[in-house]
Amino acid sequence: MIDLYTSPTPNGHKASCTLEELGVPYEAHLVDLTAGDQKTEAFLSMNPNGRIPVIVDRDNDGLAVFESGAIMIYLADKTGKLLPTESKARARVMSWLMFQMGGIGPMMGQANVFFRYLPEKIPTAISRYQNESRRLFEVLDTRLGESEWLGDDFSIADIANWCWVRTYRWSGVSRDGLDNLDRWLDAMKQRPAMRAGVQVPVVSESLIKDEKAAKEFAKRARGNVQT
Repeated sequence: MIDLYTSPTPNGHKASCTLEELGVPYEAHLVDLTAGDQKTEAFLSMNPNGRIPVIVDRDNDGLAVFESGAIMIYLADKTGKLLPTESKARARVMSWLMFQMGGIGPMMGQANVFFRYLPEKIPTAISRYQNESRRLFEVLDTRLGESEWLGDDFSIADIANWCWVRTYRWSGVSRDGLDNLDRWLDAMKQRPAMRAGVQVPVVSESLIKDEKAAKEFAKRARGNVQT
């Protein structure tokens, strides 16, 4: 049994979608970021950096693993699924996983900060991160024109990138003209485990369709961003 400490964010969904796809039994625990749950002594004992997600593997002496990418690798290695053991195939998956960790996630995250969360709007900062996110989408689109999946087969690299790319509207990033990316996004959405994983730990409201809810969410998130 795995204990998952998480919130409904792209990084949190990376862990829950992976657990769902692998079929690993787990119990989800909501970490209320706006209430500062991630800064409590109990949480920091699991992740000194005070960020979600974290897993605790009860079957491995209560081992705590933090950082979403590390969690995905740990779970894939534990089950022998979603991450090849052959060196070349594994390297390709790891490359696209790190592409998300070092590119897609940080750039879209900063786009969220400047486009959604900060009260003062800085056009140059907004365009900087939205444009770079779009460029990275184009890199994905090129790869997905060569292969059905980011690696040789469906893997944790697909899950990691999808959990972020699917939120493109929230970041204000266009996916117009990226037919290969669109095909992949639809294929990912059709997987039952992906649909289940993005509803963990709670069912998220559609902030894009509800402007009032979006503004309220951004207001609540602002405190975390600024601290």
